[in-house]
Amino acid sequence: METVLVNEYRGGLLECTHFGHICIVNGRGEVLKQAGNPHQIVFTRSAAKPIQAIPGIRAGIVEAFGLSDAEVAIMTASHRAEEAHVETLEQLLDKTGLKEEALVCAPSLPLDEKAKERVLRQGGSRRRLYHNCAGKHLGVLAYCKLKGYPLDGYNRPEHPVQKEILATLAGLAGCAQDDISLGTDGCGFPVFALPLSALATAYVKLACPSLIGDSKTAEAAAFIASAMNRHPQLVAGSGRIDSILLEDPDIVAKGGFKGVYAFALRKQQLGITFKVLDGSEEEWGLIATAILEQIGYGNEETLRKLRSAFPSSIKNDEGWEVGHAETAFSLRNPG
Repeated sequence: METVLVNEYRGGLLECTHFGHICIVNGRGEVLKQAGNPHQIVFTRSAAKPIQAIPGIRAGIVEAFGLSDAEVAIMTASHRAEEAHVETLEQLLDKTGLKEEALVCAPSLPLDEKAKERVLRQGGSRRRLYHNCAGKHLGVLAYCKLKGYPLDGYNRPEHPVQKEILATLAGLAGCAQDDISLGTDGCGFPVFALPLSALATAYVKLACPSLIGDSKTAEAAAFIASAMNRHPQLVAGSGRIDSILLEDPDIVAKGGFKGVYAFALRKQQLGITFKVLDGSEEEWGLIATAILEQIGYGNEETLRKLRSAFPSSIKNDEGWEVGHAETAFSLRNPG
């Protein structure tokens, strides 16, 4: 049931076709618009990070460790190890008293090319803090420390914190825990597989916490989403789609590896998810822009930023225009 999302042309010839699925739900989790299969099972990957932060925030790690909005935002991030990212992570280490060695995510070099070059020129090497999931890990470790849970094995599915994360996701997504399959993410955490429609349901509640029945969970979700909007550059980085969308106060957004993307609109109470089946992320900007255009999104400034950051033209390494990409889907009503 997949559909063509984006076609890429070079020299006037079709070079690549990217298939996938799109789902849009309302505040009740009902599918309003779709392309392909709105219930396609996908791994959430890093799109789950804002939800994985909820148990710790709900339990009071902000108050216990005196955390700032920026330090909460970095817990949701797939950061690029730009200077601001590393500074915020080091502040988080200092305030929580955690050690970098406690992280199970692998020592890495910065994903941002300028940051990586700077580290290497200064004689630096790989650090666990440079891993793009380091903030998520520190948030969970801070919660373990607050509760007196063991730090060892904090990433394992049987750990109390991971069980609470799974229960929280299931509650927001409107599905049973047994219906969520588990794998292992690149950073060593459990990763969740569930329908696009369920992930979209969780995101509309993240953006509109009044839809959440439990008041403590609603307060935590509101705090996390607000921190993401106040510090969009910390959530992703310069020129990244997450950061551009989060500059819009009406939007909560977070992508995940291998082509999965989730965002929600507050005023409209819409949750939107899509999956590029070949795992590519290059098309995210075009797809998100086309979705917003097709539903008549009214913030032209956000659309302008997206079109500027993610043009349809394809350029080679020297900057010459050698082709173009275009979206090929039309959102339709279910049924």
